[in-house]
Amino acid sequence: MRAVLVVLGVLVLALGAATGVLWSDWRALRGGEAAGAEAMAAAKAVAPELLSYDYRTVERDLARAGQHTTGALTRQYAELSGSLSTRAKERKMVQTASVVAAAVERAEPDRVEVLLFVNTGTITEAAGKAEPRQQVSQTRARFVMIRQGGRWLVSDLSTLLGTA
Repeated sequence: MRAVLVVLGVLVLALGAATGVLWSDWRALRGGEAAGAEAMAAAKAVAPELLSYDYRTVERDLARAGQHTTGALTRQYAELSGSLSTRAKERKMVQTASVVAAAVERAEPDRVEVLLFVNTGTITEAAGKAEPRQQVSQTRARFVMIRQGGRWLVSDLSTLLGTA
């Protein structure tokens, strides 16, 4: 009889531990889902600012974009400012971006990877031409979003170009 009670006690403890682990995993999964939705909304909102610029305001555009980044990406935007600024002004470039669709690839409570489908329009002055050159492309961008200070910031971005 004593052996049966010991076995039952061990089973109750094991069941309790398993329930705790499953509850913890379920809460983490739910936290990832909520984080994914929040981060995806933030990524869709800031993508046009990160991927758009106008040669007349390029320094301000890149500075504003840098406010939505963190870590190494913030430094990259600061470094890009000089070279892109010069090139954009020389060619009188205007680039606009609009998000057409987005999806969460991977979500954890404080880190989310978002895939964005973006239409990008670029207008440049064409040497010796009366009309500017216009180009439209479809781009896929991956944003790694990090929750920092109650905000979702972009810590990394990569693009894979397509054609329209």
